[in-house]
Amino acid sequence: MSDHNNNDRPREDPGRTTLRRALIAVAIAAGLVAIGAGLYASGIYAPIAQSPDREPDEGRELAEAAAERREAWLAERQEYTNNADANPPALPVSEEGYFIPNDVADAPDNAFGDSVRRGYEVFTNTQTNASEHVGNGMNCANCHLGGGTVPGSAPMWAAAVEYPAFRGKNKMINTMEDRINGCFTYSMNAQGSPSGSPPPRDGDIYKDLQSFFYYMAEGAPLEGNLPGRGYSTPPKPEQGYSISRGETVFENNCAVCHGTDGGGRQDPNGRWIFPALWGDDAFNWGAGMHRINTAAGFIKHNMPLGQGGSLTDQQAWDVAAYINSWERPADPRQFRDNLSVAETDEQFHEHTPNWYGDVIRGDLLGDGVPGEPTEQPPSAGAPRHRDQASR
Repeated sequence: MSDHNNNDRPREDPGRTTLRRALIAVAIAAGLVAIGAGLYASGIYAPIAQSPDREPDEGRELAEAAAERREAWLAERQEYTNNADANPPALPVSEEGYFIPNDVADAPDNAFGDSVRRGYEVFTNTQTNASEHVGNGMNCANCHLGGGTVPGSAPMWAAAVEYPAFRGKNKMINTMEDRINGCFTYSMNAQGSPSGSPPPRDGDIYKDLQSFFYYMAEGAPLEGNLPGRGYSTPPKPEQGYSISRGETVFENNCAVCHGTDGGGRQDPNGRWIFPALWGDDAFNWGAGMHRINTAAGFIKHNMPLGQGGSLTDQQAWDVAAYINSWERPADPRQFRDNLSVAETDEQFHEHTPNWYGDVIRGDLLGDGVPGEPTEQPPSAGAPRHRDQASR
């Protein structure tokens, strides 16, 4: 008579079993993260990005409705082109009141369409298609979600009709090429790239990106200020913003994608899935996202991924303060003009809410080197770029 006592069955090493289960879980999670990130960057999630409560079917219906409205506008425009007595076409807008851009998939089959498609590829996969000029783990689509289409995520259909324009950042008239050059310099940290610089002026990268932006913006009014442009900053909370509160928000909502150390996520081949938020692979201290108000606007409307609007204004400000309280690559203007951190702070950072030049956790922020301060600015240790802020 056989004994069915479990003790007689071959046993597996509990340590190996636990390790195998952990590896399987990590592999599954990594796969899901990679799939989700790829879909989001491609723009598939764009119709539902602004509403955490919206069902996927509703998102698809809205996308289909937007496509139909765009097609109707194109037909009306063609009629108006052929007949001056016809009514001029109205601005193509979604049910939510946002401009409906052209779909890259509909770009014409000619030289201009080829440029549009190349620009889209540079925009959504900058790491590969402009790798010589990217000095961190960023792609353009990390800050301009849905392939540059999502309202509230600085969509490129809104930016395309705003330039040339005066910019306070450099106190001069900027063209769109200037703007792109600045994005490579600051957001892409081009000085840390293989070439050590942004793309050469008047090169194909600029032309292709501008073709892509122009095509998306077809039909948009030149006066700009379209609803959904830029990053709309939420009202500053009465409690100000707090690094310590922001740390809790980060742990509960952000770390799963960006890592507990803010270093982002890469696949086994080293391809960036989710970008670093601080450290060597993040945007540098000259990028607009280092400003707490700008980051709060982006976070409020777009994060966590696919759940834009789910955080309160207070949470958005707090987590923006936390993310930007860590070291990142230096502001390239510091080295361009041979300035100290304190001088760079006074010239470029003094009038916006940010932590540049402050000493936090014993680290002078802005010197590009984590650890003990090597150069104390005036009033070192006191946060000087804050309004009701707290540690």
